[in-house]
Amino acid sequence: MDKTKILFVCLGNICRSPAAQGVMEKLVKEDNLEELIEVDSAGTIAYHVGESADPRMTEHAARRGYDLTSIARKFNPETDFDSSDYIIAMDNENYKDILGMDYIGKYRNKIYKMTQFCRKIKTSEVPDPYYKGAEGFEYVLDILEDSCRGLLERIKDEIGSELEGED
Repeated sequence: MDKTKILFVCLGNICRSPAAQGVMEKLVKEDNLEELIEVDSAGTIAYHVGESADPRMTEHAARRGYDLTSIARKFNPETDFDSSDYIIAMDNENYKDILGMDYIGKYRNKIYKMTQFCRKIKTSEVPDPYYKGAEGFEYVLDILEDSCRGLLERIKDEIGSELEGED
């Protein structure tokens, strides 16, 4: 069975998507699913390529036990569409940008908004915390914890169905 590959995408790949990656990696590890699920992140712009996650996001995430180790990279439609099973956009603009790169609609079934997986928090997008101060980073982490749990449950259900089909 191939690994399920999740790609989280925000604008610059230094706040929201690295945090989503860190949250999901921890949840995957806690459930001993590292052999079945792979997590990555990217940005729709190349402005921060090669940089680590924003130090403020890294600090807030670390307080909750998340390690943000990713290095910013730009979403690559040439490879990321084919290699990812889930492409998860953080906000409406990122979602539109990714859909716009899928010229013929071949990958639409892989593209989601992060908040589609929220179970408790009701919001339409994960807001960019860059100019919002400490509360902004904490709120983003609240949303990501909720939505990553929802996404992981969905993937576990899919993996379980695939494993049952192998009998």
